[in-house]
Amino acid sequence: MSNQFKSIVILAHAFAGWALCGAIIGIGRGITSLENTLIIHAIGAPLIFAAISLNYFKKFNYTNPLQTAIIFVSFVIFMDIFVIAIRIEKSFDMFNRSIFIKEIDSVFFVIFLFLIIKLAESKLFSG
Repeated sequence: MSNQFKSIVILAHAFAGWALCGAIIGIGRGITSLENTLIIHAIGAPLIFAAISLNYFKKFNYTNPLQTAIIFVSFVIFMDIFVIAIRIEKSFDMFNRSIFIKEIDSVFFVIFLFLIIKLAESKLFSG
């Protein structure tokens, strides 16, 4: 596999997670308060990225869990700044909420757990 293909695969997974989280925000804003939406998003984001990471590691596994966590979180931050804050919201207010930082931390933490699991499995099964 070429490096370009591998990059496309990992970025497609990051985009899928970002888009699903965006769907939570978009739908949530229409049916409940912003506070409730952010709480749902804070719970949903790590679960979404855990499922996407599981799929990525089972089918592709081009990067280790730490690299994957950094790529996913960087992609989300980039898209939130340049697409959501600048182009759509025309405001950086979303970054003033402490829950935003907790979401990013939790997404990173969930993906980083895959590193711990993989290390444990390799030590367990290598004898």
